[in-house]
Amino acid sequence: MSIPVDGSGRRTLLAGAVSLAGAYLAGYSSAEAVNKAAPTPTTGPSPDSPKAAYERLIEGNKRWVSGALQHPDRDPTRRELLAAKQQPYGVVLSCIDSRVPPELVFDTGLGDLFVMRTGGQAVGPVVIGSVEYGPMTSGTPLIVVLGHQRCGAVAAAYKALREGKPLPGNLQAIVRALRPAYEQAAREKSGTDPVETMAKAQVKLTADALRGNRDLAPLVSKGSLAVVSAYYSLDTGRVEILNGAPAA
Repeated sequence: MSIPVDGSGRRTLLAGAVSLAGAYLAGYSSAEAVNKAAPTPTTGPSPDSPKAAYERLIEGNKRWVSGALQHPDRDPTRRELLAAKQQPYGVVLSCIDSRVPPELVFDTGLGDLFVMRTGGQAVGPVVIGSVEYGPMTSGTPLIVVLGHQRCGAVAAAYKALREGKPLPGNLQAIVRALRPAYEQAAREKSGTDPVETMAKAQVKLTADALRGNRDLAPLVSKGSLAVVSAYYSLDTGRVEILNGAPAA
């Protein structure tokens, strides 16, 4: 059934439609203006010294622990700014564990970190070359080797080495890479969980090796690079610094 509308009625309906459209567009423009006026929070200029980079990461981890996250620089504008060039202020070598994503653990944004992840922070020439890339090509001032609580890769390697039973496939390569940490943990006999002792030993040994690396050592000596070993708590979200924190 249709309802007849005379000329006056049609003019009234048209005026109402125009009024509603105007109100909608005004509201849209207002919302758009608000969005443009409130960009994604940013943590400021990229740190250019080991200490400044270290402090930026520590502050980010404190936000992660407390839940006061900024989620900085994770929007299309940041993506566009980085399209032509990047200059991360930190390198993080961490484990593949799904519970320990460095970008979240340190509340960082797009373009802040070079990240490498291997089982138990196991390293080889390709991984070491990847870690070296930032410091040697663009002056990245900080490397963090990040281990974590209840590491499955370390636990599997510990069991394989203790029982003398190789792991299948290329998993055995991780076991071989972690043997020095196993041996150091055995010498320490600290009375704590041997797997946790081994995990922390692996982090410190890897950081020490990078710090004394033929190509990175000169950068460390002149103070333009720091190599930090750190350990992440799955229970609290806190990153504990084991050694190498830059003093200045």
